[in-house]
Amino acid sequence: MGRGRESTLASFILKGVALFTLTCAVMSVMLVVIFRWLPVPVTPLMIERVVENLFDGKPIAIQYHWVSRDQISDKMENAVIASEDWKFYEHNGFDWAAIEKAMQHNQHSGRVRGASTISQQTAKNVFLWPSRSWIRKGLEAYFTVLIENIWNKDRIMEAYLNVVELGDGIYGVGAASQIYFHKPPSKLNSSEAALLAAVLPNPRRFQVAHPSPYIRFRQTMIQRRMPLAAETVPDEGP
Repeated sequence: MGRGRESTLASFILKGVALFTLTCAVMSVMLVVIFRWLPVPVTPLMIERVVENLFDGKPIAIQYHWVSRDQISDKMENAVIASEDWKFYEHNGFDWAAIEKAMQHNQHSGRVRGASTISQQTAKNVFLWPSRSWIRKGLEAYFTVLIENIWNKDRIMEAYLNVVELGDGIYGVGAASQIYFHKPPSKLNSSEAALLAAVLPNPRRFQVAHPSPYIRFRQTMIQRRMPLAAETVPDEGP
C-alpha cells in the first residue's frame, strides 16, 4: 500500500509539472503573438527598476512611450546594427561565430565578453528579468526562437528600439530623443543616433547627457560604421 501511494503521488506530481509546463508554454506563445501586433505596455526590467527605486527611496519615474518603426529615423537602426549586431538581418536569432569567439575570449580573460544579438536582447528586454543565470539564458534562447519565427525582423527591431534602457528611468528612443535632444525620434541625426547606441553596453553607468571620453570615442566609431551598416538593411521593395 505504501509503495502504491508513493507511485500515485509521484504520478500526480509529474502530471502537475507537465500541465504547468504546457500552460506556461501556451501562454508564452500567446504573449509573443499578441506583441507581434500590439505595443509592449511595460517590461519586467521597468518593474524591477521601480521596485529598486522604491526600496532605495529614490523618485519613481518611467519615461516611456511606444512609437512605430516609421516614426524612428533609419539612422538609429543603422547605429544599433553597427554597435550591437552587424549580422542582424542574416542570422536566425543567434550569431554562432560571435558566440564561439566570446567563449574563447572568456576562457582566457577576466573581462567577460557577451555575444547577444539584437533578437536575444529584445527577447530578454520584453519578456524576462535581468540576470546571468542559466535558467534566464535558457528562457532567453526560447523566446528568441519564438520571436524570430512569429515576428519579422522589422518588428524585432521596432520592439528593441522602443524598450531598450537608455538612462535612469528612460526607455526607448522615443523618450530618449525627446529628453536628450528635444526632438522626435524621426529627426535624429547620425551623431545623435550614434551617441544613443554608444551607451547601450551599460546605460546606467554611461550617460548620454554627460558622455565620457570613452563614450565619445564609441560614438565616433559607431558613426563611421553606420554607412556600412545601412548596406546590410534589406530594401523594402516597391
